[in-house]
Amino acid sequence: MAQILFFGRLMDVTGKAEETITLPDTVRDTSALRRWLDQDRGLQGALLEKTIRLAINNEIVADPHPVNDNDEIAFMPPVGGG
Repeated sequence: MAQILFFGRLMDVTGKAEETITLPDTVRDTSALRRWLDQDRGLQGALLEKTIRLAINNEIVADPHPVNDNDEIAFMPPVGGG
């Protein structure tokens, strides 16, 4: 099962910091994962924003990147500071 992590404001949007899921057969890359999770959870495009980065097994990746049920997948919004 894939471990999905949400950071920053995405924790508020999803209502959780992490979840463990079995990826559907139709989800084999990060682009499909973004679309499926966003639609399935009713997140109104929050995971589809271009500024949301993904890391697979602690490595930042670019869409589309392969995913599977053994991966740790982190959704990370941009970080602001001052």
